[in-house]
Amino acid sequence: MRRTGTLTATAAIFAMGLAACSSSSPKASTATTAASGSATTASTAPQTTTGGVRGGTLNMLGTGDVDYMDPNVSYYTTGYLALRMWSRQLLTYPATPGHTTDLVPDLATQVPSTANGGVSADGLTYRLTIRTGAKWNTTPPRQVTAADVVRGVERTCNPAQPFGGLPDFETLILGFQSYCNDFSKVKPTVAAINAFMGSHTLPGVTVDPSNPLTVVFKLTRPATYFPDQLAMPAFSPAPVEFMNYLPASSQLAQHTISDGPYEIQSYDPTKSIVFVRNPAWDPSTDQVRKAYVDKIVVSETGNQNAIQEELATNTPSADLGWDAEVPTADIPNLLASHDSRLNLGPTFGTSPYVLFDTVSPRNGGALGKVTVRQALEYAINRTNLVQDDGGPVVSPPLSHILPPGILGSQQFDLYPYNPTKAKQMLSSALGGTTLTLKVLYQNAFDYEVKMFQTLQSDLGKVGVHVVGVTAPSADFYTKYLEVPSVAKDGTWDLALANWFPDWYGNAALSFFEPLFGGAPAYPPQGSNFGFYSDPKTSALIQRASTATNSAQAASLWGQADRQVMEDAAIFPITSPQSANFHASQVHNAVYVPQLFQFDPTNVWLSPNANGG
Repeated sequence: MRRTGTLTATAAIFAMGLAACSSSSPKASTATTAASGSATTASTAPQTTTGGVRGGTLNMLGTGDVDYMDPNVSYYTTGYLALRMWSRQLLTYPATPGHTTDLVPDLATQVPSTANGGVSADGLTYRLTIRTGAKWNTTPPRQVTAADVVRGVERTCNPAQPFGGLPDFETLILGFQSYCNDFSKVKPTVAAINAFMGSHTLPGVTVDPSNPLTVVFKLTRPATYFPDQLAMPAFSPAPVEFMNYLPASSQLAQHTISDGPYEIQSYDPTKSIVFVRNPAWDPSTDQVRKAYVDKIVVSETGNQNAIQEELATNTPSADLGWDAEVPTADIPNLLASHDSRLNLGPTFGTSPYVLFDTVSPRNGGALGKVTVRQALEYAINRTNLVQDDGGPVVSPPLSHILPPGILGSQQFDLYPYNPTKAKQMLSSALGGTTLTLKVLYQNAFDYEVKMFQTLQSDLGKVGVHVVGVTAPSADFYTKYLEVPSVAKDGTWDLALANWFPDWYGNAALSFFEPLFGGAPAYPPQGSNFGFYSDPKTSALIQRASTATNSAQAASLWGQADRQVMEDAAIFPITSPQSANFHASQVHNAVYVPQLFQFDPTNVWLSPNANGG
C-alpha cells in the first residue's frame, strides 16, 4: 500500500516500518517484536485497559487528506486510517499489543480455515458469514449482507478510478481478470457503471443461495495468503446507495454510509474531517473497535513541526497525529529522554525508495537502459540518505526489495557506493552525453527535501545535473504517479516513492505483483509507476505466487528480489520504523502497522483533558 508521505526520515517517515500507512514522560527501550507487528514504545509498552473512559473529543492533527473516501478504492495509509472509523472489513488487524499483525474476524464471524469449514479441502473455496446485527446507518438501519461484499469487490476495478492494488488478486479470484478487462472498456459514468454491474456477474465472488449473509470466494489456485488479503479495505462491503455516485468521487465522499462505530458528520477536503458516533453501530458485533471517544476531529492544515510542538504541550486540542509523524530532528532527544509518548513501530515497507521512470523520453530515453540505471545505483550514497531520514536506528538501511520480516527477504547489496565506477559506466553507456534528471518529491516533508538535496549532490559528482519537481502530498500519486501520461511525457525521471505491504509475513506478492508485475501492473490499475517490465521477473512472480509451501516460496521470492535489483528498477533506501507521538491525556495508544498510527477507535482520554 502507498503512504501519503509524512513518515519523517526513518522514524517519522511513515513513522512505521510498514502499513499501509507521528510534557514528557519516561519512555523505555526501542526493542520489540517487529515480526509479530507489535508496537514498540520508546520507553514502555503501549498502555492498555480493559475498560477505558468513554466520552470526549479526540483531536487529530495532520498535514494532508485521504486519497479517496471510498473503501473499495482507497490505497493510502491515511485513507485506511480514516476508514478505520467508519468502514468495516471482513477480517482485520486488532489494536492488541503483540498481535497487531495477527488476523482477526471483523464483520465475518470467523477467520476461515480448513479446520472450521471456511476453506475447502482443495484450498479453492472460501466461505465467510457476516455477523447478524452489523448494520448500515441508513434510515432505517439495514443489515450488511453478502451482496454488499460482492458489490464492493466488483467496484474495485471500475473504469473511473480502479483500486491500485488489483494485481494482488486480479488473477487469483475466479473470473475476475476477465470481469475487470470488460469493465475497463465501459464509459466512466454512473449510468454505464450501473448498467455493466447489473448485467455482468463475477463467478469468483457470490452470495451463498442458502444464506444471504454468507459470501463465497472461488479462487483459480490455492493461496495461503488469501485470508490476509481479505483484511484489505478493497474487500469492504459497499451499500447499494454507493451506486448513485462515481467511485472515488467527491460526490460519494459527501454521501458516505457507515457500518463502523463512527459516521462522517462533515468532510471538507484537504481541510478537515469530523467523525461522530454512528447510532446504527452495535458494539456487540464489533470485537475490534471500542469507540471510547464520542467525536473525532481531524485537522489537515498543519505542518509537521508545528503539529509536534502542539502535541508535546498536552493541550486538549491536540491529542494524536493524523498523517504527520515525528519530525526527524526531534527523534534523538525524545529517545534520549525516554519519552513514553513516542512510539517506534515496524512498517515492513520500503520507504522511501528512488523510482526510475523507464519510459521517460528525456535524455534520449536513457533511463530505459539497464546499464544507465545500474550506474545511477552506484552513484547514490545510501548511508547519507539514511541520515537524512533520521539515521539507522529509525531508518535501517535496505539494499534490496523485500524488507526483513517478509518471507523471502535475504540480505545482499549489488551496488555498493562507487562514484568512480558510476561515472565510467555512464560515459560508456551515453558516449559522453550529459544527463539532466528531474526528481519528483514532496516538499512538505523535511526528510524528502534533504534526500533530494543528497541526490542532487551525489549525482552531481558523476556529472548528472538534477532538478527538482515538487508536489503536494495529496497530488503526489493521484496527479503524478498514477497518471501514465505524466511518466511518458517526461514530467519526472526519478521519484521518491513509498511502499508498504498490503498484508504481513507471506507478503512478498504485495511487493512484486503491484510494483514489478509488468504491463498488468501499469498505472492506473497497478502501481508499477516506472513501467518496469521483465519476462524473467514475471515468470518468477508467477512461480512464487503458486508455490505449494513456504520454503519454496521463500526461495523464489528471493530470486525475484535479485532479478529486480539486477535490472535496477528502483534504488531502495530504508525500511523505516514509524515514529508516532501522542499527548499525555491519550490512553491505550496502540500502534497498528496497517494504519501507520495509533488506532483512534481504541484510545480513551483523561476526563479532565478530553477536548470538550
